[in-house]
Amino acid sequence: MSTPGTSPLDRASLAQFVDHTLLKPEATRADFEALVDEGVALGVYSVCVSPSVLPLDGKGLKIATVCGFPSGTHHSDVKAAEAARSVADGADEVDMVIDLGAAKAGDWAYVQSDIAAVRAAVPAPTVLKVIIESAALTDHEIVEACRASEAAGADFVKTSTGFHPAGGASTHAVSIMAETVGGRLGVKASGGVRTLADALAMIEHGATRLGLSGTAAVLAGFDGVEPAEGGAAGY
Repeated sequence: MSTPGTSPLDRASLAQFVDHTLLKPEATRADFEALVDEGVALGVYSVCVSPSVLPLDGKGLKIATVCGFPSGTHHSDVKAAEAARSVADGADEVDMVIDLGAAKAGDWAYVQSDIAAVRAAVPAPTVLKVIIESAALTDHEIVEACRASEAAGADFVKTSTGFHPAGGASTHAVSIMAETVGGRLGVKASGGVRTLADALAMIEHGATRLGLSGTAAVLAGFDGVEPAEGGAAGY
């Protein structure tokens, strides 16, 4: 995967930052299969789908899924079982949601143990990303959530589910996350990244992966094509 700061990104290199995502609850099997076909055509790194759709033929793309999604308020053993089932069903990467209430209460020991339970259930080479719902956290809480994720053995910290009313990714949060993990973990920006300018700004501030539902619209920015009014819906 290309890294920011080494050279200007082109369409192909930006596409390799992308988890091409479909998590709408009404999506059908045909929708997920179309997502894979579009992802292959766009040259993305992976597709990110709901666990119940697995196994899914990724046609050479990595397969990512979610865990404890979207609230994060599942028991740790349930999250662990869900993650393990997803990996058995072919997932290469798992994006788990922290217990946001525990984070807001400052119970970082629980946040860490929750992540560690999932990590134990899906050891390397499975990639574990931890969704911290950064828009709902203070700067201090973002730092502590990243520290807990690293201590628990995660591979990435991730901004958002894309479903929380507080909002999605921001360059401010991405900068804090990137500074906290210091290159030891990846940083995934997701939720509300809908234009080429949005995507490039996230990468400039330290994102090493992007969760996009409107990938085609973002990449069309290289041709000077702007998304329709309001941008891509959802994630």
